[in-house]
Amino acid sequence: MCTKLVMEMEKKMAIYVVVLVIVCCASPARSDGSDHKYKAGDSVPLYANKVGPFHNPSETYRFFDLPFCTPDHVKEKKEALGEVLNGDRLVSAPYKLDFLYDKDSEIVCKKKLSKEEVSQFRSAVAKDYYFQMYYDDLPIWGFLGKVDKEGKADPSEYKYYLFKHLHFEIFYNDNRVIEINARTDPNALVDITEDKEVDVDFMYSVKWKETKTPFDKRMEKYSQSSSLPHHLEIHWFSIINSCVTVLLLTGFLATILMRVLKNDFVKYAHDEETADDQEETGWKYIHGDVFRYPSHKSLMAAALGSGTQLFTLTIFIFLLSLVGVFYPYNRGALFTALVVIYALTSGIAGYTAASFYCQLEGTNWVRNLILTGGLFCGPLFVTFCFLNSVAIAYSATAALPFGTIVVIFLIWALVTSPLLVLGGIAGKNSRAEFQAPCRTTKYPREIPPLPWYRGTLPQMAMAGFLPFSAIYIELYYIFASVWGHRIYTIYSILFIVFIILIIVTAFITVALTYFQLAAEDHEWWWRAFLCGGSTGLFIYGYCLYYYYARSDMSGFMQTSFFFGYMACICYGFFLMLGTVGFRAALFFVRHIYRSIKCE
Repeated sequence: MCTKLVMEMEKKMAIYVVVLVIVCCASPARSDGSDHKYKAGDSVPLYANKVGPFHNPSETYRFFDLPFCTPDHVKEKKEALGEVLNGDRLVSAPYKLDFLYDKDSEIVCKKKLSKEEVSQFRSAVAKDYYFQMYYDDLPIWGFLGKVDKEGKADPSEYKYYLFKHLHFEIFYNDNRVIEINARTDPNALVDITEDKEVDVDFMYSVKWKETKTPFDKRMEKYSQSSSLPHHLEIHWFSIINSCVTVLLLTGFLATILMRVLKNDFVKYAHDEETADDQEETGWKYIHGDVFRYPSHKSLMAAALGSGTQLFTLTIFIFLLSLVGVFYPYNRGALFTALVVIYALTSGIAGYTAASFYCQLEGTNWVRNLILTGGLFCGPLFVTFCFLNSVAIAYSATAALPFGTIVVIFLIWALVTSPLLVLGGIAGKNSRAEFQAPCRTTKYPREIPPLPWYRGTLPQMAMAGFLPFSAIYIELYYIFASVWGHRIYTIYSILFIVFIILIIVTAFITVALTYFQLAAEDHEWWWRAFLCGGSTGLFIYGYCLYYYYARSDMSGFMQTSFFFGYMACICYGFFLMLGTVGFRAALFFVRHIYRSIKCE
């Protein structure tokens, strides 16, 4: 009764997850006036967000950490969980951009910069600092200054200039804001090359223009960059290249595998008819050992539980992206979705792990649940603690406030953990038996000596290369979006690539499992999981290539954030794809041993 009730609750919860996340993710970026209609002279909200080195996307600071003109009353905007996780810290900006009011060279403030403030601005300009603001929830970008390197070979001769005049060009349709652009006046410069006091008049201009673009299409401008014809051609070339490569290789392997299996079935059937006492060879020879439970079965069950949860999380994220929840500059929507869906799907991890653990005749299911809960969250928590400490040392916006940490802890304690336990109880009480077509012998057979290339590491290298080759072109665009300023919106193509990745991972794991069994090596359980998950190691290897060859990231904070969080992401891929590979291999092994007569 308890099991049925818990399973019924999980079914209903799966339906509510999408609805809840859509509400959580879609609402933040629509607040504070983006649905408002304005009259001439109305105050439209303008928030300054952050500043930071252009090439280090994780290293961002509060806008007023630099000595800009500060308003009389700095008002902080209340932010959703995802916005805080994204490093957004919105405060009222010093500029007044009233609806339909043009301004020409309006002075924000007259300021005398001290030597320390000049040095601070010069350091920011030298590192290509940019600023980000939001006007009626539309993003604004710009650079703080420029470095004059023309005709100067020695860096000590470079000239550093600060932009002091900002031009806002705002487009409106009827009574709504449609678009905003910000550009700096190249002639309004302040020389900040030397450490001396400088008088600066910070100014801005506002020009309103009418447009016919409807309000509901104002965000399309930001998604068009990734949908331009030449970008689409590259994406489709990526998919076609992946499909052709995968089809050729998998087709070749499938043909060989099917022919070999067919010959095996014919041979074993013939042997049964002619000589019952004839010595068995190949994968039939180990039928009494192939379903012998693996070592560390609690860890395997926990890995399968965590991998199943991450696979479910990924599917939900793709569903939300395909229905348009993650439109450009929907601040923090992805982070909100990840936190909420991960919390709500923890019951799946508990059910899968406990059910499989009990099928393997495990007894300490409580310890197995604790292991399942900490297998992914544990390394993620340790990584977060280290990186958050680094961000605090740098005074960066990536450092989470104490209140946000408390909220995440409460979500884990009040949602994630109880659902994990409920799922575990349901899995334990499901009383499903492990389906093995063959009986397991009392004593395991000795595995014959095998050549080096049949070892675990060479097999993992072979297993990970093919799935990675199917996705590596698309990886660049994902990295450029996550660790850069490129916008990625072609989720349909990404979903196709993900499906290809799953299919190839499953197939290559099945093929390698067959060759392992044919060599009379019956310890395939962990090998199948490791081979399936090895693509995660290849992705982390690509991280090294991307960091040193394709990006301009630098500095301890950015380096630690990149490699730290990418290690967690690749570890998640390892668990997810390992689960896919193991499930495919288990299905295959059951199928072939059902097809023969086992004594």
